[in-house]
Amino acid sequence: MAYKITEECINCGACEPECPNQAISPGDVVYVIDPAKCTECVGFFDEPQCAAVCPVNACIPDPDHKETREELEAKASKAKGS
Repeated sequence: MAYKITEECINCGACEPECPNQAISPGDVVYVIDPAKCTECVGFFDEPQCAAVCPVNACIPDPDHKETREELEAKASKAKGS
């Protein structure tokens, strides 16, 4: 499933450059993750990089965007241009 950024976000921006899919951008109040681009870093890293670098644990799995590992791998392959 895609990740999302909660209201606990402090707008530090640490997550944005870590995303291999450019799925993270500044929102009106907090940073946001585009679920259509988020692959949970499958195909790129062993763990979601946004969650790994977030100092306040505001990056969490989004239960509204569940995907299988195969779906995430296909999305990552498309993002890589493979």
